[in-house]
Amino acid sequence: MNGKPLDDEIAANRALWDARARAHGTTPNDKYYDVDSFLAGRQTLYGIELELAGDVTGQDVLHLQCHFGMDTLNWARLGARVTGVDFSSTAIVRARELAERAGLTADFVEADTQNLPSDLADRFDLVIATYGVMCWIGDLDAWMHGAAMALRPGGRLVLVDLHPAFQTLASYEPLVADWPYGGGQPQREAVTGTYADPDLPMASQEVVQYPHSVGEIVTAAAGAGLIVDRLGEHTEADFNGRRILPKGPDGNYRFPFGDTYLPILYSLRAVSPQTTAG
Repeated sequence: MNGKPLDDEIAANRALWDARARAHGTTPNDKYYDVDSFLAGRQTLYGIELELAGDVTGQDVLHLQCHFGMDTLNWARLGARVTGVDFSSTAIVRARELAERAGLTADFVEADTQNLPSDLADRFDLVIATYGVMCWIGDLDAWMHGAAMALRPGGRLVLVDLHPAFQTLASYEPLVADWPYGGGQPQREAVTGTYADPDLPMASQEVVQYPHSVGEIVTAAAGAGLIVDRLGEHTEADFNGRRILPKGPDGNYRFPFGDTYLPILYSLRAVSPQTTAG
């Protein structure tokens, strides 16, 4: 159910994210990474993570799978001392350039989040990862142990991601589900294009993704010694991450199912135990 990803799997995924790091934020039709508006002060963080993180003023924040740093730098704008980690060297170079252009202070570290450097241990009040994160993680236990390792006693992990039930969908109309709900087994596919700009031509690349259920994610957090104090399943979002859901009259996206809605996001907050005197 959960194992160390093969080197070729990591290399394939890194190649994809190197290519995306070169492309994102460089085209006029990019839906997610408008660099000019970011530099002008646009806030890229969403309400779920802001609520779970709380006030980060003066805190040390570690952003895992930070891509080229836009969200990381918005945590800095909120008063945090920030460090971003990504396994794409291209993304890290762009993140450092973006920080300089924005006049913001941040550290960026090139590393696999399944094997974080030991010098990050016990340094952070908040470890955060959001949106399109865990499907790229073959070793869920290693990821959670790394997050726990980086936290100070009493520090918190905040994870917000696409709900595994939603990730099973290939399309909503017609309703087609073709991806496993959990289990962690590698799923290989050829990917063309990018979610940020569907019209941008990009070479087809083979990638490997890993389905993890909510139960497996929570169990991995507990296995790393973290104490889960919030678990949310959210039936609406103000962005259409996979571009398959209908947009409601209020501008939000939902996954209709009969007379109700199924969750499209989940959120988890877990706390590192306080040290015990003794």
